[in-house]
Amino acid sequence: MPGTPARTAEAATAAEVVCLGESMVTFLPSQPGRLADVPSFGRGIGGAESNVACALAAAGHRAAWVSRVGADGFGDHLVEAITGYGVDTSGVRRDPSRPTGIYFRTATDRAADVHEVAYYRAGSAASAMSPRNIPYETLPAARVLHLSGITAALSADCLALLHDLTAPRPGRPLISFDVNHRPGLWRDADASPGVLLDLARRSDLVFVGEDEAEEAWGVTGAEAIRTALPEPSVLVVKRGSDGATVFSGAGDVTTVPALRVDVVAPVGAGDAFAAGFLSATLHDLPVRDRVRHGHLMAAAVLTVPGDLTAPPARAHADALAALDDEAWGRLRLGPGWTGDDQEVRTT
Repeated sequence: MPGTPARTAEAATAAEVVCLGESMVTFLPSQPGRLADVPSFGRGIGGAESNVACALAAAGHRAAWVSRVGADGFGDHLVEAITGYGVDTSGVRRDPSRPTGIYFRTATDRAADVHEVAYYRAGSAASAMSPRNIPYETLPAARVLHLSGITAALSADCLALLHDLTAPRPGRPLISFDVNHRPGLWRDADASPGVLLDLARRSDLVFVGEDEAEEAWGVTGAEAIRTALPEPSVLVVKRGSDGATVFSGAGDVTTVPALRVDVVAPVGAGDAFAAGFLSATLHDLPVRDRVRHGHLMAAAVLTVPGDLTAPPARAHADALAALDDEAWGRLRLGPGWTGDDQEVRTT
């Protein structure tokens, strides 16, 4: 299938996937409510790209995270926590003059009107990433380089870095790009649609939600998104409860329904979906099964309180992804479903 990275002898000893972007220390509320009313917060880690790296490493892949953090305790915590998932963090650089970013959020869904996020990331170490200070030697041997539109919003230097990484060049890894449109991060909101469209067009595999495509580019529906983005060899349009539609090959279109999930916390699902899809891509599975592995990885995160969790065992996920359409449609996943001794419910 077009867009599937080829294995090489060099890649066999390097990271399969390199994920580049900012990670921050996340302060998670102890109870629902406004930030003004939450009495205490627990500490976690949050970052689209590092979330993908952690999920891939937990699924047994060789994953690396490349970024910059401050020479501070929060930077220590990020590197230690992400390394703890089995991710190679040797490409993370410490910045003695800039802090590690942090943020606080409410417990509600990001799309809800009452959702609040308070970022303290302006001038962070990661916002100083540029073509001049990223360890490029870690990138060429990877099969996949995973990026997101969040990085482009952080600074002019970060945007220059993404333009450089997505430029056509011999031996370039497969570029995986999650649009991740976050209007609140852009100082120039009018510039973001064009920037994100350009980066997506320069990529090989693109993840984008129907809602964010409509918000950013004013296009509605999967077919219209494909018309706006004809260049990527694989385009994954996430359609919420309606599932996902993948455009690949010479006009191939594959739609896979979403799973029914008893949601515990509606955060981290997009990153988990990307990790599941990339994992199945690395295993050269058919498109339908790539999407199903994305849905399963997302369901694992949706049924726990935080952004990260252990994925289902490979054999368990493969068995569910191989179900016929009727059996897939009857699945209902709730807390604990990823355990080896847990039965998956059907309706």
